[in-house]
Amino acid sequence: MFSSVGVVGLGYIGLPTAAILAAQGLDVTGVDVKQSSVDAINAGQVPFVEPDLEAYVVRAVNEGKLRAQLEPAPADAFIVAVPTPFLADKSADLSYVESAARAIAPHLKGGELLVLESTSPPGATERMAEVIMESRPDLSMDDLDFAHCPERVLPGRVMVELVENDRIVGGLTTRAAERAAALYRTFCRGEILLTNAKTAEMAKLVENSFRDVNIAFANELSMISDKLGIDVWELIELANHHPRVNILQPGPGVGGHCIAVDPWFIVSAVPDEAKVIRQAREINDAKPGWVIDQVTAACEGIEEPTIAALGLAFKANIDDLRESPALAITADLAARLPRASVLAVEPHIEELPAKLAGLTNVTLTPVEEAVAKADVIVVLVDHNAFRSIEPETFEGKRLVDTRGMFRH
Repeated sequence: MFSSVGVVGLGYIGLPTAAILAAQGLDVTGVDVKQSSVDAINAGQVPFVEPDLEAYVVRAVNEGKLRAQLEPAPADAFIVAVPTPFLADKSADLSYVESAARAIAPHLKGGELLVLESTSPPGATERMAEVIMESRPDLSMDDLDFAHCPERVLPGRVMVELVENDRIVGGLTTRAAERAAALYRTFCRGEILLTNAKTAEMAKLVENSFRDVNIAFANELSMISDKLGIDVWELIELANHHPRVNILQPGPGVGGHCIAVDPWFIVSAVPDEAKVIRQAREINDAKPGWVIDQVTAACEGIEEPTIAALGLAFKANIDDLRESPALAITADLAARLPRASVLAVEPHIEELPAKLAGLTNVTLTPVEEAVAKADVIVVLVDHNAFRSIEPETFEGKRLVDTRGMFRH
């Protein structure tokens, strides 16, 4: 049914999707606005860290099944996987989706399938269809099929979960849902569940809101436990021995483009009803400030403290800094404590991100050097690279461990 696919947006979801479609023998045109990403992909290189992805990209490019460019080309199907950040009022910014739709529109002749994969608020797929139809009044809705298929993969396991995880496919019409399901069946071994587009959009938001609420419970427990003088990790470990209790682990906040963002789309859509979801978001958004207060207190009495900030990514063992609480905490510490030297430790990047690059008291430092020099050590990400640190290294230093890595 499909021999060619255009994937618009070659980021953390778009590029793996393009590569895995190409691995099934489809001709894939990847589209991105960054010339550097286009050049890297066409050279068989991956512009971010994701296990196994580079091997897929190299093979697809070498076999002529994947090419990257700045503009779309005609194809049987298009998958839109562009960012959907939120605006200042926490509502979704659909401008990237709209721009992608306008870029695709001139290349349509009728009969194409258009899938929005970007995480979006209810109604976003309809909006993409509206933009297409406004750009192509010579076509009708009967000429095209629009569907939504939200990604639900874990960074660090994307190439495995793209194949193994169940997928939700929602169409603006039944025909669109069935055609989209056929496309995803070319590589997906999980169950494909059909519904309408609005329900598919909401399902992804609900999945991440569920996780956000549970993380908020753990984060609130950590703050309560600190005030009561209780080891929160021991507390959670004991409570989880109950057969129907599974409390998550606390941390410095919540990051990434999904959990830190998606619940706000629900709150924005139905602000009066989404009370628990809003409260969870506010708890998790406030956690970095609590961590900063902990570190500031640990620096008391040290005129010019050296602080080792272990980890900048939003989760362990990846280089993804999107919405990272660790990155925000490091930047805020440097600003709040201008006499401090902040040694940022992130083994998965080679240069300071823009948020830190302009701060004169922050340097990207190897972990051994940072720990040796530091007066105060704050553990923000539980990277495997930090597990080899010997406990005696912390002797005489002040430790703020938001991940419970070194509590024994």
